[in-house]
Amino acid sequence: MSEVLVVVDHVDGAVTKPTLELLTIAKRLGEPSAIYFGGGAVPSVLAEHGAEKIYQLDDAAYTDFLVAPKAEAIAKIAGDSSPAAVLLSSSAEGKEIAARVALKIESGLITDAVDVTADGVTTQSVFAGNFTVQSKVTKGASVITVKPNSANPEASAGAGAVEAVSVDISDAAKGAKITDSQPKAESGRPELTEAAIVVAGGRGTGGDFSEVEAFADSLGAAVGASRAAVDSGWYPHSFQIGQTGKTVSPQLYVANGISGAIQHRAGMQTSKTIIAVNKDDEAPIFELVDFGVVGDLKTVLPQATDEIKKRKG
Repeated sequence: MSEVLVVVDHVDGAVTKPTLELLTIAKRLGEPSAIYFGGGAVPSVLAEHGAEKIYQLDDAAYTDFLVAPKAEAIAKIAGDSSPAAVLLSSSAEGKEIAARVALKIESGLITDAVDVTADGVTTQSVFAGNFTVQSKVTKGASVITVKPNSANPEASAGAGAVEAVSVDISDAAKGAKITDSQPKAESGRPELTEAAIVVAGGRGTGGDFSEVEAFADSLGAAVGASRAAVDSGWYPHSFQIGQTGKTVSPQLYVANGISGAIQHRAGMQTSKTIIAVNKDDEAPIFELVDFGVVGDLKTVLPQATDEIKKRKG
């Protein structure tokens, strides 16, 4: 059975949920092998989710420079192991690394997949969510980035054999050095692009996100915003969802006071279940929803929040 390489995303050894989803998908395609950048003990959760082999790469080049050294290392491992596929998360970094790896190993590249079958066929939502396409790499090992929440992580014991790997990184890959970084301020809420539930607000909030935030907190959800809301200065741009913002694909998306312009739909249309609250019963967002509420979010959300808290006890 061919190896399937999964590039591990972690923060100081804490492996992210999208990585565990990739390991679950990898088991459909072959034998999962994880590529872990970092020193110290390799997180046991990788073997607990099916990693038979774990390539560990511990070199300052992977943290001191941007993505090029990681791309060179992954390409080297792919060249030596001839995998069936290389899987990465569909983050900005993941997609840039994937493109560089595909170029180096002369393989096809698919980004933003929301499903991958056992024979390597991927599903994507394209053209601002107006079309759903299925595609497959026909040359070389498939290099695929997968959106978060595309699979449920499944525990499955793997051998977890750790193999230390050292790769000679070229000077060309060290052209952009990281000079400073700051940890993101903790909000207490899940990361927007990885959250299983996202509650978003738009122009209908009138600039007051308190009802949106309270409802999100009752569900343990992340908070997002439409472009209209962030352009008005009501919420930080880092929370914008849409074609020019972040793309989310949660299990549940709740749009509040958002009209559903095509630019916004491009960033959330692959959500599994969509609910909208809007006073305008002709808002385009209602064309997408699984469940719609015609009403003022400032009336609807507090009632929904109270009911959820009551049921949670």
